[in-house]
This record gives sequence, structure tokens and C-alpha cells, in this order.
Amino acid sequence: MEIVPLESAEQVAVLAADVIETVVRRRPGAVLGLATGSTPLPTYRELVRRHEAGLAPSYDGVRCFTLDEYVGLPAGHPESYRATIARELTDALGIGADRVHGPDPTPDGLPMAGERYEAALEAAGGVDVQVLGIGGDAHLAFNEPGSSLGSRTRMKTLTEQTRRDNARFFDSVDDVPRHVLTQGLGTILRARHLLLLATGPGKAAALAAAVEGPLTASCPASVLQLHPHVTVLADASAAGALARRAHYREVYDAKPEWQGL
Repeated sequence: MEIVPLESAEQVAVLAADVIETVVRRRPGAVLGLATGSTPLPTYRELVRRHEAGLAPSYDGVRCFTLDEYVGLPAGHPESYRATIARELTDALGIGADRVHGPDPTPDGLPMAGERYEAALEAAGGVDVQVLGIGGDAHLAFNEPGSSLGSRTRMKTLTEQTRRDNARFFDSVDDVPRHVLTQGLGTILRARHLLLLATGPGKAAALAAAVEGPLTASCPASVLQLHPHVTVLADASAAGALARRAHYREVYDAKPEWQGL
């Protein structure tokens, strides 16, 4: 795990965009794993800015898989994660809807939705780089504390705290669905490169617990400690509780340029 303390959310976005573009340049048919929520938005906007400026690689062969999806929203709802990721990123990059995949929340197919998504990920050859955020309680995707560290894609019930956190995207908390389909922690670990973004003081305690604390299902993001290629990009406030923050920065500053992230 490489932890890179940065000064601002803008620096996080620029470096995260560099990582993603490096993967796409190296592998034109790359499979990107995309997270939703507030934290990745600056990164997505940076990718779109570069694309519109003619500075980006081609996304013509890229496929995308989302981490999760609400259950119970009407088809085409603007806050569904398929609609959100299209609006915030993939449409602007020219990645067609047929190359953007998410768990299927259709009511009749729910019992086997997790298995179908696992099969789709496997058929695509796995995710090359998975963008992640971290919740204030250290959840990854919608794997709340107590989730199995080996879990696969499945339906989960959202905690009231998570529903309140997500209410900012809806008219009220009552409109936030109670259930989601989410990749499991074991599913996330199968991606070849995990790119965790953390910004803001509300993520500081969770980030410190995840990367410096014990491996435990009570801190779902601690499962990242098991992966061989994790990059954590954190702004100053999110990195504020890291006991070894100065060491992480020293190591990053001393890296030879050829190593990359």
C-alpha cells in the first residue's frame, strides 16, 4: 500500500487522473471500476477537462463497471448510479452506455443479481484500476462495518447514517432507498490496482483506522491491507490523523520517476 499525503483535493484529483490515464494509455481496452459520491467528482471533472482539451488518451475501447446501485428507484432515475456516472463522466468521455455496466436492480432479477454481476466482471477479464472512496465509518462501496472481508456482490440494507449521508442527493432522507446492490469486499480485492481517494476532515479517522489499524470487519476499508497494489491519495485534512504521515510523504518524494503509482 502506498499512501500519498497531498495538500488539497485538487492535487488528489490531478494525481488520480494521472493514474487512470496511465492505465488507459498502457491498455486501450482497459476496464475501469468507477465509484460515485462526492469524493471522486473532482477526479472525473479533471479527466473530462483533459479529454475536451485534446490532452487525454482515447477511451474508445474502455469498459466501465460501477461499484454499486440503488434498489427500488424508478428506471432512469437521475440519482441511480448508472445515470450519475453517465452524467459525471462516461458520456463526456465518449464511453457508450453499452460499455458501462452496473448491478441490475430489476425486481424480478434481484435474487441472482449478485451472481450475474460477478460473472460479468469475470467475463470482462477483471478490473484494471478501481476508484474507491471511504465512508466516515470506513465503509467501502456499501460494505458497512461487519461485512465479510471475503464478501461478493450482493444486496445490502443501508444503515440510517449512510441514508442520512446520501440524503444530500435527494429531496429528503425519506427518498433514499433502503437497499442497494454492492460489490463485496472480496470482489473489490480482485481488481488489479485499487485507487482510494480521501478528502476532507470527516474521513481522517476512518482513513487512519483503515491503513494503520488492525485488519477487521469492523473497519471494512482495512481489507485494503491485503491487496498487493493500493494507492491512497489523501488531502491534508483527510491525512491529518495518520501517525506516519511524514514518513509516507518522505517515501513518495524519494521515489524514482520510473516507478509511477
